[in-house]
Amino acid sequence: MKPGEIYIARFPFGDVPGMKLRPVLLLTSSIGSVPEVLAAYISSVTPTQLLPSDFLLDPGKPEFAATHLKVLSVLRLHKLATIHTSSIVRYLGILDTPLREVLSTKLRQLLGL
Repeated sequence: MKPGEIYIARFPFGDVPGMKLRPVLLLTSSIGSVPEVLAAYISSVTPTQLLPSDFLLDPGKPEFAATHLKVLSVLRLHKLATIHTSSIVRYLGILDTPLREVLSTKLRQLLGL
């Protein structure tokens, strides 16, 4: 598992207990002795007003083909979670390097780095 890869994983679901299966973008490889990764939430529900931390993933455009997402989705960089690798169910796709560089800039801006 490497940064930039997209998986289906159990992700904490907001203000309710438990986890929900959803696509996630890995932001890190496994960290430390406990196999955990930092992941960002991907949703097929596109908000009417995008936030500065949102990034549209359009599988209809060639640069997003490798994501293997089936519908227009939004990557929500403000929805991050550290998840155990056992929560990762299956590989879905990957975000190409030029797009990861754009996301890296957005994430640095969000975190004020």
